[in-house]
Amino acid sequence: MKFFIDTADLKDIEEAASWGILSGVTTNPSLYARTGGKLADFEDHMVKICKIVGDDVPVSAESTAETTEEMIADGIRLAALAPNIVVKLPICEASLPATHELVRHGVRVNMTLVFSATQALLAARAGARYISPFVGRFDDIADDGIAQLETVVDCVKNYSYGYWDEEGGPEIITASVRTPNHVTQAALLGADIVTVPFGALKKCVHHPLTDQGLASFAADWAKVVAQA
Repeated sequence: MKFFIDTADLKDIEEAASWGILSGVTTNPSLYARTGGKLADFEDHMVKICKIVGDDVPVSAESTAETTEEMIADGIRLAALAPNIVVKLPICEASLPATHELVRHGVRVNMTLVFSATQALLAARAGARYISPFVGRFDDIADDGIAQLETVVDCVKNYSYGYWDEEGGPEIITASVRTPNHVTQAALLGADIVTVPFGALKKCVHHPLTDQGLASFAADWAKVVAQA
């Protein structure tokens, strides 16, 4: 399973990239706003992210357009910023034909805000390279986000779609990840990718027993040093 980082923070992306585990970056308008970014600097910010991770690591830049025509124009413009830009579009009636047209231009689309198997299947059929079902937001309303993810994975993986088959797609990005358990369950279900906020990604590294073991090793080694 691939790890993407879900942030627009350049320092967090640099640190995650230094770990050697990063396979992609996803951003959205909310994440960019949290960096204090300005509209005039948005495209330059996306380019900076692309340079940090390298040309072979996909970076999702989300369009805020609302009509099909605007999404197409926005998508072509964003994709031209760097070879690893993936255009992120929300699943809706306007984005399906936009995705279909962008594929004709060789533009990869990450269809986001997916909450049902039917939405995922439509996105795949329209030509989305990546499909992002959300997990945590289901949990927020006392529903089972992992069960919803399982349905999406089972349905999408039943079929071949033609557009990106040679690249192993469409790939399912488990989004709205809040905990290491979300990551584990996504892996068990066979989701291709998890996109994780940096805080949650750091939680995946730690375990109380690991921390206890490190403390014990350090204490015992201190005794050895003291006897030297």
